[in-house]
Order: sequence, then structure tokens, then C-alpha cells
Amino acid sequence: MGLTSNATLVLAIALAVLLFVGTVWLWPRLARGSWRAVGGRVGLLLATQLTLFVSVGLAANQAFGFYASWADLLGRENDQGVVVNHTALGGSGGPLQVVDTVRVQGAAGARPRTGGQIQKVDIVGRRTHIATPAYVYLPPEYFQPQYRTRTFPAAVVLTGYPGTAEALFSKLHYPSTALALAKNGRMQPMILVMLRPTVAPPRDTECVDIPGGPQTETFFAEDLPDAVLAHYRVGRRPGSWGVIGDSTGGYCALKLAMHHPRVYAAGAGLSPYYRAPIDPTTGDLFHGRKELRGRADLWWCLKHLPPPDTSLLVTSSRVGESNYKDTLKFIERVQATRLTRISSIILESGGHNFNTWRREIPGTLQWISGRLSDR
Repeated sequence: MGLTSNATLVLAIALAVLLFVGTVWLWPRLARGSWRAVGGRVGLLLATQLTLFVSVGLAANQAFGFYASWADLLGRENDQGVVVNHTALGGSGGPLQVVDTVRVQGAAGARPRTGGQIQKVDIVGRRTHIATPAYVYLPPEYFQPQYRTRTFPAAVVLTGYPGTAEALFSKLHYPSTALALAKNGRMQPMILVMLRPTVAPPRDTECVDIPGGPQTETFFAEDLPDAVLAHYRVGRRPGSWGVIGDSTGGYCALKLAMHHPRVYAAGAGLSPYYRAPIDPTTGDLFHGRKELRGRADLWWCLKHLPPPDTSLLVTSSRVGESNYKDTLKFIERVQATRLTRISSIILESGGHNFNTWRREIPGTLQWISGRLSDR
């Protein structure tokens, strides 16, 4: 059974309940002072607490999408990475292949022209040779005859690290939120390209072009838009693309918009940080190259690079988020550039979690919709 399956969670809860009942039932028999009785009491208590801990951990993982599989949890995920898929690169199918479809949660009907559709896709970068799965949300208008010649704006939506792409629609509800907002006239119909920033798992590349390693920034700045443009009716002119992310994905979104303003006209970071960390999950990202380290530091970029002609959105909360003071400072620094536009969502309280981001996503989608064109 999978780490995120309901069957695994139900089994863990059932074991916890059975052990609790068994402990209450057997406790009088184990009340003696013998070593066997003491060992039985200790064993029952430890087993009950262990199953309770596992149940809470599984429930938290389902709610927040920390790990996608047992291999991911144990640090053994190695079935994907930087690969060269010659069939996908040279075949007639192109760099993007649709492998499955998913219904949009809360949609009024199952037909795509009324409820939209989520397509699971495999993408292979022509330049970077990075291969990664993703999910593409297509709004109902994409399938309606009167819009058959229309192009749509697109937003890349990124998880945190390690994150799961599925959580973007099953937990954070990006497609269903976009569907409801467009239906109410609060945003324009948009295509959402949802995936992890971790395109070379298990390594956290922080959307950096690593010397001798995965060229992650190039993948997101060039390969991903090209693959989507080759398969879907997306606007081709500057101003048609935006990028959104939370946590690590939020840092990536801001960096991509700042480094590539002609690709991403807007970038929204939900609970972002502002420089790439170096830790055991990232490894050596820069190989001693100071210019690469500087480009990965948004503070350095604001000070040393020309201000980008793009729009940025940052979010935080006064209580519960560790980035609050840095976010206020970042807003001030961006305002001083006089060219880059900056907006913010500041909550009174909210932690670094899905519940906080769900509160920020409707406003974020409306904000980015208002800054993208469909041509």
C-alpha cells in the first residue's frame, strides 16, 4: 500500500484503536509485579504510542503532501532524474505527452467543456534533457467551440520541497479555485501547468543551473514553456506567462520572474525565501562560482542587476511565518527599483502550511490573471 493511500491511513488508525482497546482490556491481567507483566505493560504502551504516532504522521503527510511515496520518505527515490529520452526528443509526439486525465474537483459536470480537465503529462526538455511529470489544467472554455481559435494565458504552479504535484489540485485546489473564480468573472480563464520544482529527485536543485548537473533554471525558463506551447493553445507573446509557487516553489517563482521577465510577466511567491540555501538536500549548487551564488540570491540581484520589467507578489503573515521581516524588507527593496512592480498579501496569522496557502490562492490567481494577456 502506498504512503499516501487512504487504505494505509485507515489500517494504521485501526491498529491504533485495536491496541488501545487491547491495552485497556489486558491491563488488569498485567497488573502483577512480575517481569513478564511489566514487560507486557511496557510493550502494549510502546506499541499503542507507535501506532498513534504513525497514524498522525500519515494523516499529516496526506494533508500537507510532504512525501509522495515510501521511497521518497526514506530518501531512496531514484526512478527519475536527468535523462535523455531519445524517443520523446526525436519522435513525432514532441516534448510533451499526455498520459492520463483527471476530473476537476467540484466541477458541475464530467464533460471538459463544462468543468474543464486536468491532464497528466510527461515532459522532456529539448535543451536540458530533464524529464519530469506534470499536470495541466485546461479551463472549460478551452474545449468550447466558440473559443477554438483562442489562445489562453498560462501560469506555471510549483510546489515546495519535496512536495507532490498532485497536492496542487487535491489539497491546494488550484484548478477548482480557478474554475470558480473564472465562472464568477473574477479572473480570466487560464491554463495552469502544475509540477514540482524538484525535477531531479531526490535532489533539491533550488531552480539553479548547476555546473555539471541539472540545468533546472533553463528547464523552467525555456524547455517547459516551449513544450507547453508546442501542445496547447497558449499565448506566445511576452506577457502571456506567469509563475506561482509556495515555499521553495515561491522562491523559484520570484527568481524566474526576475531573471526571465520576457518569459514570465508575473511571479507570485507564497511564503517564499529570498536566497538559495545550501544543505544536505541541495548539495553543492554553485561549485565555488560566486556569480552563480549571486544570481541565486534575490537580495544580490536587486542590488547588482538591472531591475526587471516584471510584476511580483509576495505573501507572509505577521504571526506564524518566519519570513515576515524579510518579506517587508524585500517589498521595500523592490519598490526602490521604480521599474519592478510589487504587491503583497500579509495575513494577521498563518503558518507555513496548506491551510495558509489556500487562503492566499484566490487572491493570487486574481492578481496574476490581471497581469497576463491571452495573445
